[in-house]
Amino acid sequence: MPLSTIAAVNGAMVLVLYGGLGYVGLRLCRKLGYPDVWDRSVPLQERLKNPAMAGLWIGLIFIVVDNWLARFHHLGPLPHPPFPTSLVASVQAGIGEELIFRLFFVPFLVWLISRVMLRGQRENLVFWVASVFSGIFFAAGHIPSVMLLLGLESFDAIPMAVMIEIFVLNGTLSMIAAYSMRKGGFLAAVTVHTTTDLVWHVIWGLMR
Repeated sequence: MPLSTIAAVNGAMVLVLYGGLGYVGLRLCRKLGYPDVWDRSVPLQERLKNPAMAGLWIGLIFIVVDNWLARFHHLGPLPHPPFPTSLVASVQAGIGEELIFRLFFVPFLVWLISRVMLRGQRENLVFWVASVFSGIFFAAGHIPSVMLLLGLESFDAIPMAVMIEIFVLNGTLSMIAAYSMRKGGFLAAVTVHTTTDLVWHVIWGLMR
C-alpha cells in the first residue's frame, strides 16, 4: 500500500479511537458530576492557573529526581527528544495520554465499580483507587520509549533506579492530573501534563 494510504488509515483509526474514548469519557464525567471541558461554573484559576503551576513544580521535581537517581546507575540522566520534536510530543502527550488514562480510564472505573457494582457507594475511594491504577498503566506505557531513548534492547537491561523513576514520577503526575480533572475538568488535566512536559522535555532538554 502507498505510504499516503497507510497514513490515512492510521489517522482514521486514531481519530475513531481517540474520538470514541473521549466521547465516552465526557459522557461518564457528566454522569459522575465532574466539571465539563468548558464548564462556566469552574473558575479559570482551577482550570488553567493552578494546574499550570502544579505542572511547573512537577517538571522541576522530575529534573531534581532524575539527576539524583542517575547516581545509582551507569546510564546517566534520562535523554529527551530533540527540539522541536520535544515540543510537538509534549502537546500531543498532554492531550492524547490524558484523554485515554484520565478522561476515559478513571471515570469508566468509577462509574463501573461505584455506580454499577456498589450502587453509588464509596465513590471517593474508588476514584483514588482508579487513579492509582491509571498511574500504574500510564507509567508502564512509558517503558518502551525509555528503552528506545536509552538504547536498551531488553526489559531486563533497565536498571532498578530507572524503573523506580519511571513509576514514581509518572505516578505522581497521574495522581495530580486525575485530581485536577475531577476539580477543574479535562482541560485542567491537560494543562498539568502539558506544562510538566514543557518544563521537563522542552526547557530542560534544551538546557542539557
